[in-house]
This record gives sequence, C-alpha cells and structure tokens, in this order.
Amino acid sequence: MFAIVTAAMAPGMALLSYFYLRNHYSITTKGLVFRTFLIGVLLVFPVMVLQYAFTIEGYFTKPFTRSFILYAFVEEFFKWFLLWAFVYQHATFSRRYDGIVFGVSLSLGFATVENVFYLIANGLETAFGRALLPVSSHALYGVIMGYYLGRAKVETENCKKHMLLSIVLPVALHGTYDFILIIFDIYFLIGLIPFMLLLWWVALNKVKQANQLDQ
Repeated sequence: MFAIVTAAMAPGMALLSYFYLRNHYSITTKGLVFRTFLIGVLLVFPVMVLQYAFTIEGYFTKPFTRSFILYAFVEEFFKWFLLWAFVYQHATFSRRYDGIVFGVSLSLGFATVENVFYLIANGLETAFGRALLPVSSHALYGVIMGYYLGRAKVETENCKKHMLLSIVLPVALHGTYDFILIIFDIYFLIGLIPFMLLLWWVALNKVKQANQLDQ
C-alpha cells in the first residue's frame, strides 16, 4: 500500500515542483499554494459522489455528454469555482504567473487523490501511464485555467473575457481528452499522444506568455 500511495503521489509532486520552482515565492505564498493543493484533494470526494449519482440515474451516458459534461464540466467547473472563491477573491496576485501556480496546485491536489484511488483499484503497473496521461493533463488544464485567472486578476480591463476563457478552455480540452479515450477505446494512444503533445505545447506557451507579460 505504501508503494502504491508513493507512486500515485510522485508525479503530482514532481509537476507541482516544476511549475512552482520556475519562480521565487515568499513563505506566505507557499502556505497558500499548499492550502490550494489541499482544496483540490478535498474536491475529489464531492465530485466522485456527484458523478456516481448522475451515472446511477442514467444521465450523460452518451460519449459526448459523458466526456464534456459528466467528466470535463463537472470537474473543471468545481476546480474553477474553488479557485475563484478561495484564491482569486482573497489572494494578492503580483503577477500573472501566480494564477498558473495556484491553478496547477489545485488541479494536482485533485489529480493526486484520484490517482491514489485508481492505483489501489488497478495496481502499481498502471502508475507510469497514469503519470504521463491523466495526472499531467490535469496539471496542464490547471496551467491554462490559472493563466487566464491570473490575467483577469491583473488586467482588470479585460477581466470578463479572461474569466470566461479560464473555464471554457479547460472544459473543452478536458472533454476532448475523455472523448478520445471513449471513442478510440483500446487504441486510445493513437489519439491521445498527438493530443497530449498539443496540450503540453499550449500550456508551456501560456507559461512563456505569462512570464513575458510579467516582465
């Protein structure tokens, strides 16, 4: 069990460290990043209950609605809402990149616990694939969500536009990921590999843009 939990947590910790260590942060910000991660951890449980309830009741059973509503919208909306309620409303953003760090932190809190449950159910041999695909994809949705939340916080003249993009783009990308999984079935890697390369390219460009705008 210890090996499973460690393997499940390792990719999330590595990705959070990567995005966090790109910039220097104060002790106060470190505490807020940790609390944001814990919010993501706790979010897993109500989301799982809600998704289970919809599934039992027979809602969102078609591939498109299951991908884009049951999985993508439910998960990304609650991430976005909690980021808005607990971080955006109360934290002071000195730069746009702050939004990326908080977005990644909450997303990886969610992905880490989800990964623990998955590895417990399916075994340690799935750990590598989980790290490369679902865990990293959650981090990248967090980058994109946080990038636009950071811009909304700093660039008040375009706040509404960036707030809208901060939820619409992660839902669209997450839904596309799950739709590929469902449609391609056992051949999912044919669709997911190019999609993940595109997702990394988009997310790292957002990181680059945030740093350029913050200079």
